[in-house]
Amino acid sequence: MEEEVVQKPVEVPVELDNTKYYALRVVSGKERSVKEYLDKDISRNSWTHIVKQVFLPTEKIYKVQAGKKLMREKNLYPGYIFLEVFNGKLTDDIVQHISNISNVMHFLTDGKGSKGNIISLRKSEVNKMLGKVDEMNDQGGTMSEPFIIGETIKIIEGPFNDFNGVIEEVNDDKKKLKVTVKIFGRSTPVELNYMQVEKLS
Repeated sequence: MEEEVVQKPVEVPVELDNTKYYALRVVSGKERSVKEYLDKDISRNSWTHIVKQVFLPTEKIYKVQAGKKLMREKNLYPGYIFLEVFNGKLTDDIVQHISNISNVMHFLTDGKGSKGNIISLRKSEVNKMLGKVDEMNDQGGTMSEPFIIGETIKIIEGPFNDFNGVIEEVNDDKKKLKVTVKIFGRSTPVELNYMQVEKLS
């Protein structure tokens, strides 16, 4: 799909003005389970008027195996989850409670480790983080194994389904490939996206 040329203004979430984001350091690999626990915990303790959401930025990683697209989610910030808090008001009770949850290490502070004052992320950091998540969603994911120029691949979708082709160009930003396919003995260049091809094993 062609990208629109129209320059859109950067959309800053409306909530950004009256919410703040706090980074919570957690044991790497336990981000999802901590997020799920916190979601339930916040609801159980009636803190939904304080904590707007527990946020775990991820990107989709695809791998094509035997003609099937396998997808998994990869954390954009391993070892961190984020709390969006109304008016930026995290009470000492909530901080203490969350800090004592299993696999939680500490909030991001202005000191070292758990020492120091808890600080919220700067607006520029939040915009960058949210922008990165939107960008990943728009692109529809990343391949876990990069494509290489000169590599022979198999086309699994579209009019050239089941043809093999040789990669001439890789556009990682747009997730597209220029591939040369031999049709009736002639080399024909075609443009394909990552999801239309698979690596030959």
